Amino acid sequence: MARYASAVCRLCRRSGEKLMLKGSRCFTPKCAFDRRAKPPGQQPIRRRRISDRGAQLREKQKARYSYGILERQFRRLFGEAERQIGITGENLLMLLERRLDNVVYRLGFADSRAQARQLVQHGHIIINGRKNDIPSSLVKEGDVIGWKKSSTKSGYYQQVAASIESKVIPNWLSLDGENLVGRVLSVPTPEDVEAKFQGQSIVEFYSR
Repeated sequence: MARYASAVCRLCRRSGEKLMLKGSRCFTPKCAFDRRAKPPGQQPIRRRRISDRGAQLREKQKARYSYGILERQFRRLFGEAERQIGITGENLLMLLERRLDNVVYRLGFADSRAQARQLVQHGHIIINGRKNDIPSSLVKEGDVIGWKKSSTKSGYYQQVAASIESKVIPNWLSLDGENLVGRVLSVPTPEDVEAKFQGQSIVEFYSR
């Protein structure tokens, strides 16, 4: 499937805030957003007022950029959120959080969602004892996420094991730091996630 291949720091600058797309680099002086917070490209002489439609588009794009999803897949996920009972914007956030690549990132196995996606695609992650190399797979309550046995001998695994104590794990997940095995305790709620976008604006964008 196609994937955004340009410098991801441009996406943060375009969104107007840090989306933490480069992991730990975003906390260093090398962060492009801290050095150049203006949007990429030629700057207009006069500052334009953003329309309501433009603000809704920006919120939708921030959600896409944050989770590394292209438009077609994001629209399909939004349709699934619409079909579920409850508030569509909150349903969308919960579906995004339940993606396997996001859970791997939340457990501290990777510094960014892009890195977590790569771990999943290369077959290093297992769910309930079975290999799963599909980043978009949705986890459910009770699922156990761990590492393939052969992957535990890699140098990267040793790095993760050495730094895992410093990672903050959300309340809806648990982690056995000694064996690097995570468990989904419950379905995430909007209160469990510090979203950098407004779900209601995304609903309004697709409702037109």
